[in-house]
Amino acid sequence: MTLLKTSLLNGIAVIIKLLTLLGINKILAVYVGPVGYAALGQFQNAVQIITTFATGAISTGVTKYTAEYEGDESKQRAVWGTAGTIVVLSSMTVAVIIAIANRPLAGWFLKDESYGGVFLWFSATLLLFTLNALFLAILNGKKDISRYVVANIGGSLFALLTTAVMTALYGLYGALVALAVYQSIAFFITLLLCIRAPWFSLSHVFGRIDPAVAMNLGKFTLMAVASALCVPLSQILVRNHLGMTHGWEAAGYWEASWRLSAAYLMFLTTTISVYYLPRFSEIREAKILRQEILQGYKVIIPLTLVVGVLMYFLRDFIIHLLFTDAFIAMRDLFFWQIVGDTLKIISWVLAYVMTARAFWKAYILGEVLSAGLFYVLVVLFDSYGAVGATMAHALNYLFYLIFVYAVLKFKKALP
Repeated sequence: MTLLKTSLLNGIAVIIKLLTLLGINKILAVYVGPVGYAALGQFQNAVQIITTFATGAISTGVTKYTAEYEGDESKQRAVWGTAGTIVVLSSMTVAVIIAIANRPLAGWFLKDESYGGVFLWFSATLLLFTLNALFLAILNGKKDISRYVVANIGGSLFALLTTAVMTALYGLYGALVALAVYQSIAFFITLLLCIRAPWFSLSHVFGRIDPAVAMNLGKFTLMAVASALCVPLSQILVRNHLGMTHGWEAAGYWEASWRLSAAYLMFLTTTISVYYLPRFSEIREAKILRQEILQGYKVIIPLTLVVGVLMYFLRDFIIHLLFTDAFIAMRDLFFWQIVGDTLKIISWVLAYVMTARAFWKAYILGEVLSAGLFYVLVVLFDSYGAVGATMAHALNYLFYLIFVYAVLKFKKALP
């Protein structure tokens, strides 16, 4: 499977997901406004943190070792059985904790304990949420891109339908519940697709925990936990800082720009994750790895720059189309956000080499330093308000790119 072929197949799912995200953005902009956007961002970060612990943080490891053990079904099944059992046990434990602590969690993340019911919905459907992530990781590792694409399309359509109905009926509360449950509903589509695959059986996904496999997956657990804690927590701190110092409208503008970045970069970020992790896991020679990276950059960097320039010059039109007039102030955030996004994409390709090589100590160090630096830079650029947060985003990813490249050279992963 080449980068081009993966990009074309994945592009189908991305286009549909992008359209649904843009639709969701418009619905949320109309019904919840900038302050509601800030609340949704807080809850989304909570979901990222919680699901990482609920899955045992092993999805990336499942993809890597499924790809690495291609042709050895017994080893693949050992990975799946170990991962599936860990996911079930972790999810059930975390779900009980969330249900018990629903009101304190709502108070901490959403600043209002009356939203505790949202966390109850999340806890009730958490197991399906995490199993969906596990099955998608298996499909990715098997390079079964067609089923992977269909599963993602189903998830996107469920997200749009659930968010539209719940937000229209119940406002911000409904939007939060939709965010909590839609991936759990999508599990049934992913399950059906996996069952229809000739190489898959449910009996392969649950069984005895293999100590050696669990040890290997543990490296990815540590890396995923680092990402799940550092990235969302830094965003929560940034959002709280902006809200407390410049008002929650400013935090909402920043959240809207962040979501817009995620939407327009989706084609690149999903293709990178779908293609490069299995591909880098297969490559053994540094010279071939370097060629693969450079070949990818010939496509990725020009495309990112072209899209970024178009986004900047069309920013007023984009805001009116995808948001409402209440978000017009976010036009000032575009320049530095786009610069940071470009550096982010360049650095992510190299970061996937660290993941594929299981350089877990360097990966964790990078996540901690990056998250901490991001928040520190936001505080240092406080006089610029929400614009300062986008400036911090750009400078932070410049430092991260330098860090990742230095690690790969030191580890001799690159010639």
